[in-house]
Amino acid sequence: MSERSSAESATPGPVRLGFAVPQYGACADPEFIRRAGSDLEGMGYDSLWAGDRILVPLRPSDPYPGGNGEIPAAYSTFFDPLTALTLAAVGTSRVRLGTSTLNALWHSPVVLARTLTSLDLASAGRLDVGLGLGWLRDEFAAAGVPWQGRGARLEEALDLMEAAWTQDVVAHQGERWTVAPSRIDLKPAQRPRPPLLLGGFTPAALERIGRRADGWLGAAMPAAHLAGLWGTALGAAERAGRDPSALRMVLRVNPAITAEPAPADRVPHAGTIAQVGDHLLRLAAAGAHELFVDVQTSVTSPQQYLDIAHALITHVRAG
Repeated sequence: MSERSSAESATPGPVRLGFAVPQYGACADPEFIRRAGSDLEGMGYDSLWAGDRILVPLRPSDPYPGGNGEIPAAYSTFFDPLTALTLAAVGTSRVRLGTSTLNALWHSPVVLARTLTSLDLASAGRLDVGLGLGWLRDEFAAAGVPWQGRGARLEEALDLMEAAWTQDVVAHQGERWTVAPSRIDLKPAQRPRPPLLLGGFTPAALERIGRRADGWLGAAMPAAHLAGLWGTALGAAERAGRDPSALRMVLRVNPAITAEPAPADRVPHAGTIAQVGDHLLRLAAAGAHELFVDVQTSVTSPQQYLDIAHALITHVRAG
C-alpha cells in the first residue's frame, strides 16, 4: 500500500491524448470509422473512444447533463460503440480503444463480458472498459431495465464480469442473475482483465471507483471541483487497501471549435483550436492522466472532423 496521501496522485508524465471515434451525427458511417481510426493513429493520438446512446426522445424524461439541458440533435444517429471500436481496431495497431461510457446495465453481464473479451482479443489487448450508469430514464425503459437500484445492479454486474474474465469455473447466485457452475474459457488478452474505468460524479460513484476500478472517466470542469471529486476516489482507494497512485483520471472534453476566440467562460465548451488546446494542457497540469476530445456534436462533415483532430494534436504536442 502506498504511503502517499489520498489527496495526492501519481506524478504526471506526458499526458495521453485521445479522440472520439466518428460514431454519431454527420460522422456515423462505417467506412469512415474504419478510415478515421487509421488516420487518427497516424496523427499520433494515443487512444480512441466510443460513447453509448440508443435514442433521443421527443419529450425527454431527463435534461441532458450539459449545456442548456437539450440533448444534442446529433445523438439521434448513433452507431453502436463496440462495433465502432471493432472497425477502428481493424485499421490500427497501436492506439488504445476505450468506451466512455458504455452503459453496462443495458446488457446481460455474461454476454457483455464475452463481447468485451472478444474485442480485447481482436485488438491484441488494447481495450479499456469504461462503464457508466446512464442518465436518461427513457433509455432504460426502452432497454427493459429498471431505473431504480442502478448502483447495486452495477456492483453485481461487475462481480459477474470479473468472474467471467478471471475464473476457470464461473458460478454466481445473485439477486438479479444466476450462473450455474460453468466453464467460460474465452479469456481477455490482457490479464487478469482489461483495465476497468468507471464514470460518475456522485460520492457513491467516486467511492466505487476508488474501491474497485482502475480509473475515473470524468469531464472537463473547474479545477477545484475536479480536485474534490478526484480526492474522493483516492480516499476510497486508500481505505480499501489499494494504491491510490495507481488510479487513472481520464477526462472527456466536448468543444465546439470556433474560428474566432470565445469568451473565457465558454472555454473549453467552445473556443478556437488554441483555446481548447491550451485548456487541455491546463487539465494535464491539474493531474489528468489522459484527455480525449469529442467534436461530433458540432462538426458537419468527416473532413471537418479530421481537420480539427489534426490541428488540435499539433497544437497540444507543440505546447
